[in-house]
Amino acid sequence: MRVLSVKREAERRLRIGHAWVYANEIDGKLGSMGLIPGELVEIVCRDQSYGAAYVNPNTLIAARLLRAPAHGFEVDTWLAQRLRAAIELRARLGLRDQCRLVFGESDGLPGLVIDRYGSVLSAQITTAGMERMRAPLAAALKKIAGIGTIVWRNDASSRALEGLAGDIEIDGAADATAVISEADARFAIAPASGQKTGWFYDQRDNRARVLPHLKGLRVLDLFSYLGGWGIGAVCAGAREAWCVDSSESAVDAVRRNANLSGVADRLHAVKADAFDACRQFKADGQAFDAIVVDPPAFIKRKKDFDEGALAYRRINEAALRLLAPGGLLISCSCSHHFDEDSLQDALRQAAQGARRSLRILMRLAQSADHPEHPAMQETRYLKGFACAVL
Repeated sequence: MRVLSVKREAERRLRIGHAWVYANEIDGKLGSMGLIPGELVEIVCRDQSYGAAYVNPNTLIAARLLRAPAHGFEVDTWLAQRLRAAIELRARLGLRDQCRLVFGESDGLPGLVIDRYGSVLSAQITTAGMERMRAPLAAALKKIAGIGTIVWRNDASSRALEGLAGDIEIDGAADATAVISEADARFAIAPASGQKTGWFYDQRDNRARVLPHLKGLRVLDLFSYLGGWGIGAVCAGAREAWCVDSSESAVDAVRRNANLSGVADRLHAVKADAFDACRQFKADGQAFDAIVVDPPAFIKRKKDFDEGALAYRRINEAALRLLAPGGLLISCSCSHHFDEDSLQDALRQAAQGARRSLRILMRLAQSADHPEHPAMQETRYLKGFACAVL
């Protein structure tokens, strides 16, 4: 294993547990070292070893620490230990067959995300280093009790930055599907064709907290995807719910899941852009008692901050204009570059524009199976608020 020396500027971050080394923190000319993307190296700073890492000389994040000694490092053993620890952590949370099984750096497995849907795993690799470990990783995953199929969702756009091709491969049943449940709601999941890894477990804990407060209410679920919030609300006692999504396949799935959950008579699915739908509902004189605003990331890069912040303000203002007096607004952001204070500021501006007044009832965050690494703010991405609207 080659030794890669890093500058003192990176030392404090590495010492407190951060797992990334940036290209400008490498001591020497990275491009002239002949390193292969995904190659294993030992990270050293001022004669202090920080253990094994994998590198990519072509990316901004040049190395990702594996939190294991470089001496005697064995990929198979390391993977088995990390996977076992991730599974045991979820088991302590009472989660086994339906959960995010691996959450990248938070589980000491950088570049890897895995969701479990019963006997089906949906795995996503985003780095060259983890891609080079794919064969032993697959072997380790097949040893997990009850697993019959692995769907490799390696179609994330970020793979291109690592020099990796995008594809979807299925190791096992070609028609890999599953049905999961949240409280009384049931959802059919197609990991090979859905968004990202198929479902958003990160909102499960938030739904469990918020949905019991929507009994008897008329609910609007914007950016609904498979209907997690809308169908969940009706199953929790909401009078009716409207699910809005711009994807025809998502809207079709909402209708199927409403039937599966036995609430089709109180669930309306609409294919429309969320901004357009809000304008149309307003023009039609409709009002809702509770509105969920849970969009995809409006800000994927720092340079998109201003434009994305405006989008968050606009969609929340549009939602506020549709709320009946005394209504509830549940607003979330999964943009890492848009922190909780920024979202709160967007909500304040939206309320000012809609001439409403907000009171924060709950602060929302990603579910417990998406643990935060205390030294890596990057692992904290989902934030939200449940607000009373006056």
